[in-house]
Amino acid sequence: MGTIIITGRYLHSECRNLQSGSTTTTKFRSTDNVEFMHTTTQKLEYSYKDNEGFHFMDVETFEDTVLTDQMIGEDEIFLVEGNAYDILLVDGEAVRLELPASVEATVIEAPDAIRGDTAGNVLKPVTISSGITVQVPLFIKKDEVIRISTADRSYLGRA
Repeated sequence: MGTIIITGRYLHSECRNLQSGSTTTTKFRSTDNVEFMHTTTQKLEYSYKDNEGFHFMDVETFEDTVLTDQMIGEDEIFLVEGNAYDILLVDGEAVRLELPASVEATVIEAPDAIRGDTAGNVLKPVTISSGITVQVPLFIKKDEVIRISTADRSYLGRA
């Protein structure tokens, strides 16, 4: 959503690039034409990744939608096969993955807590199914499912 300010003969608008997320301020004259594009969000299930990109499937129509590596970027670490994600479509074409506020992931590697190390909020590093390391409380063990914030990759709780 952009901010629109009308001053005199000009229209000042703050526009956001839907692919990169960057914003710019643009000035339009009253004689300029602006094309509006129809945007929708569709929930698609992540299937797999190959040379074409990341494949998402509509579970009702079984239609395959492919997002490129550039569209996904660093968000790849939050993709779990079989989970549903919101995909932003512009005029029917997929342009961006919209991550939820948190995702669930399985702990695949967790060191044992050291006996007597329970003072305060002591954390330990664990590795989740996507391969990243997250700081979690000492009681989290291997094969547990935890919730992780997609904004800052922090531990939110058990799933």
